[in-house]
Amino acid sequence: MKLVRRAAIAALLLSSAPAMAQTFSQERIRSDIAFLADDLLEGRNTGERGYDLAARYVAARYEALGLSPGGTEGYYQNVPFSMTRVDPAKPSALTIGGKRLVTGKDIIIGPSALTSSVDESAEVVFVGYGLENPSLKLDDYRGLDVKGKVIAYLYGTPSDLPSDVAATLNDKKLEVAASKGAIGAIMIATPAILDRFPWERILENVNTPRLRWVETNGRPHIDNPSIRLGATVSPSGAAMLFQGAQRSWDAVAAEIKDKAARPKGFVIPGKVRFERYGLTARTKSPNVIGVIPGSDPRLANEVVMLTGHLDHDGIVPAKNGDTIMNGAMDNAAGISTMLEAARAFVDSGQRPKRTVMFVALTAEEDGLLGSQYLAEYPTLKGKKVVANVNLDMPILTYDFQDVIAFGAEHSTLGQAVNNAVSKIGVKLSPDPIPEEGLFTRSDHYSFVKKGIPAVFLVTGYGGPGKAASENFQKNHYHQVSDDMKAPFNWKAAAKFAQVNYLIAREIADAPVAPRWYQGSFFGDRFAAGQPKAPKP
Repeated sequence: MKLVRRAAIAALLLSSAPAMAQTFSQERIRSDIAFLADDLLEGRNTGERGYDLAARYVAARYEALGLSPGGTEGYYQNVPFSMTRVDPAKPSALTIGGKRLVTGKDIIIGPSALTSSVDESAEVVFVGYGLENPSLKLDDYRGLDVKGKVIAYLYGTPSDLPSDVAATLNDKKLEVAASKGAIGAIMIATPAILDRFPWERILENVNTPRLRWVETNGRPHIDNPSIRLGATVSPSGAAMLFQGAQRSWDAVAAEIKDKAARPKGFVIPGKVRFERYGLTARTKSPNVIGVIPGSDPRLANEVVMLTGHLDHDGIVPAKNGDTIMNGAMDNAAGISTMLEAARAFVDSGQRPKRTVMFVALTAEEDGLLGSQYLAEYPTLKGKKVVANVNLDMPILTYDFQDVIAFGAEHSTLGQAVNNAVSKIGVKLSPDPIPEEGLFTRSDHYSFVKKGIPAVFLVTGYGGPGKAASENFQKNHYHQVSDDMKAPFNWKAAAKFAQVNYLIAREIADAPVAPRWYQGSFFGDRFAAGQPKAPKP
């Protein structure tokens, strides 16, 4: 009964009261993070009990604030998943030159989402980085016939490409291969990627179940279903694959030490045999959605969406006696500051002109799956999402003086962010690590691909920020140590919530919705028919 009463009061305030001063509570944020990162939630793994508890907690917070349900089942949009895992009785394998390599040493082969058993041989063609883009003069398939064959390609892109563009091209490699008629792909882990993610660390995920969201026809969603054969190989595996070819792996590896090099492709003699085995089950997990309806009849059908992923990586083999990936910074911090921003809208007593949508997303850690599903199946019928601000893993261990909005340079959202944060003396800084291509690596990118301007917001590198961020990435990112023992700066957490609120308010009340800039790679690619803004 208390929740109902509080919801009614909140709704009344939103509809009629004048604007009031907002407060941003360190204590509320700390309490939210502490619950979401508690061992009780067992790492909030998608489809498991701990995540369901976290989802119910967020829904209860929405209800207490008086937010309208924005899902298909109250606050929930349940996402159906197909889950595939390795079959311990039948290890998958890749046979190269007569040598059968079982997954887990020099090669990795995951189970197929469409069938429990695959046994097929095919010819292989090396296609360099596997890129094609006429405007950038990229044509790695020139002179090569890959129809009915398997491509072998290098992970990553040459270093002379713009980082965000490079990340998108890297994401589209299988789409290009499919368009050329390829039936499979072998990704080669290059020395450059192994410097950042050692092969031994990559192998830790071999037995991790793989999720795919399920389409309304009941089939698992696969971006390029014609690519039915797949594997990843280490440099040792690549050396075996290239044996007898016109160039050895050692020669190609030496060439790509020049990170701007663009090696040419060639046919690899013989055939490679793929054996893929797996087990399949179905599960579900909700996106959790709360809504503040817009107050302006002209703008209320336009939606400003704040997102953050609620899931993390669950329970893992013991490390220093700990088995739970609590995910305090990643991303209980983003969710908790989003909740505090929602509270600020309520406490202001002044509804935003546009509708504001708060979304705790599932299955980000499994490949941005919850956001993909929401982008494909929007829940607010008759409304149009015009902007997305994504909150993922802000480092809240120092009093930040600047923020980074990855993607700010591609749309007028960058100016909106700058206008908002400058009100409290915070600067907007450019991307300090463009080589990481972070604009394509979190949930906002699912909405970018639907033509929606978006930014990915984190705390900045100013002052102690660079050292704090690098320390977290090196020592705690996706580790069991990402928990409440971290030296949180709760004042910074409250300030980041204020930043979230100010940005959302700026966008929601602006006279014109955000637009992509003219000449933006992402705007041109994903929103070709939309009006653009001149870049300042």
